[in-house]
Amino acid sequence: MWIIAIFGMSIKLIEVTLSMLYRNIDNPDNPHGGPMWVADIGFKKLFPRYSKLGKIIAIMFSVSIITSSVTGGNMFQAWSVADVTYEYFGVEGWISGLLMSVIVAAVILGGIKRIAKVTAMIVPIMVTLYMLAGIYVLGVKFNEIPEMFRLIVLSAFTTSEASGAFIGGSVGTAFMYGTKRAIFSNEAGQGSSPIVHAAVKTNEPAREGIIAGIEPLIDTIVVCTFTALIILSTGIWDRNEDVQFSAPPIITNEGEIWSFSDTTHRDKSGKEGDPVIMHIIANYNEITGQYIHKVPGQIVSNNNSLEIKWEDFRSSETPKIHGEGYYFDYVGATLTAKAFDSVSAGLGKWLITIASWFFAISTIMAWGYYGEQGLIYLLGENSVFTYRIIYCSLIFIATLGLIETSIDLDNLSGIGLGIIVYANLPICWIFGYRAINAYKDYIKSERIQ
Repeated sequence: MWIIAIFGMSIKLIEVTLSMLYRNIDNPDNPHGGPMWVADIGFKKLFPRYSKLGKIIAIMFSVSIITSSVTGGNMFQAWSVADVTYEYFGVEGWISGLLMSVIVAAVILGGIKRIAKVTAMIVPIMVTLYMLAGIYVLGVKFNEIPEMFRLIVLSAFTTSEASGAFIGGSVGTAFMYGTKRAIFSNEAGQGSSPIVHAAVKTNEPAREGIIAGIEPLIDTIVVCTFTALIILSTGIWDRNEDVQFSAPPIITNEGEIWSFSDTTHRDKSGKEGDPVIMHIIANYNEITGQYIHKVPGQIVSNNNSLEIKWEDFRSSETPKIHGEGYYFDYVGATLTAKAFDSVSAGLGKWLITIASWFFAISTIMAWGYYGEQGLIYLLGENSVFTYRIIYCSLIFIATLGLIETSIDLDNLSGIGLGIIVYANLPICWIFGYRAINAYKDYIKSERIQ
C-alpha cells in the first residue's frame, strides 16, 4: 500500500492538473471536468484527426465512473454501515439503509455546493475523533508497534503462515490486496477525485494538482497505516475461535461438492443473520500459499440455540475441519470496531459506528457527484434528477441482503475499481506530459516570485 500511495501522489498530480487544463467551461459557476473531458477536449485540440477516439475513451470512462459510483462508492459504504450498526445495536439493515437514503437525498439534491459544505463540516470532526481514539489504543499497545511494523514489511515479501482467524497469505496476495485497498482508499488512478477538483476556481491548474497529490500521503500512508497498526497490535486479526463446536459438522459429498451439516450450539454468542466462517484443510490454496480454506456460513436461528447453515465447498480432496470452532466474519468497519473494543469496552461500539455513518455518508455524497458528472457527459443536465433518485434508492437496496459475506463485499468494491482504472490510465499516459509541463512552469514562476 505504501508503494502504491507514493506512486499515487504523482498520479493524482497528473490527473487533477489535466482536469483543470481541460475543463468544459460552458458553465463558469460549475465547470464540468474530469478524465472524460480531458479525453474529449484534449483529442480535439492536440489530435484532431483522432477526435472520435477521444470521444470513445470519454464514453468508456463515463460509463465506468457511473459503475464505480454505484458499487464501491455507494453500495459498499451502505452495507458496511448497516453491518456495524446491526452488529452492535441489532438495527435491521434496511432501517439503516432507509435512513441513509433520506439523509443523502436531502444533501445531493442540493448540488455540489451543499455537498461540499456538509462534507467539509463532518469529515474533519470525525477524523480528529478517530485519530485521538486511535492514539489512545496505540498508546496502550505501544510495545507491540515495532513488531507490527516488522510483520507488515516481512509479510509483504514472504508467505505468511496461518494463525488463528488468519488463514495465511502469499506475496502475490499481499501485493494484490494491498494494491486494491490503496487505490480504493485514495482514488489515485481512478480519475474520480479530479472531477470535484475541477469545480475549484483557480488560475493555476498545477497548484490544485499539488494539493491533490497530498491526499494519498494522508489517506493511505498515514490513516490506513494507523488503522492497520490498531488491528494488528490488538490481535483481533488472528484471534482464537469465537465459538467452540459442541460437535463438528458432518461432511458429505456428491463428486467434488462437499456439504457440511447444520451445526447447533448452546452458546448464545451472535444473533440471527450474523455471517460466520469455519476453517477446513483441503487441496492447496494458491491465494494464501496454505492448505487452509474458509467456508462461509450464517446464523439462521437463535431461539433456544444457535443454528448455522454452511455453504458447500468444491474440492478434489476430502476436506477436514481445522480447529475446534468457528469465527464471526468481521469485515471492514466491524473488524476495526472490535479492535477498539478489545482495548476499551464500548469504544469501538460508539466511536466506529458513529464515524462509519459520517464517513460513509460523506463518501456516498462525493461519489454521487462523480457518477452524476459522468451521466451529464453522456446524456446532459436533464438526466441528473433521475440519476439522483436512483442513486439514493441503491443505498437502501444494498442493505437488503444482497451482500452476505466478506467475499461478496470484496467483489462489489472490485467491480467498479477494475473498470475505472482501465478507462482512466490511458488518458493519463496520452496527456500526462501536458500536466508535467504545467507543473514545471508553475514551479518556475513560483521561484521567480
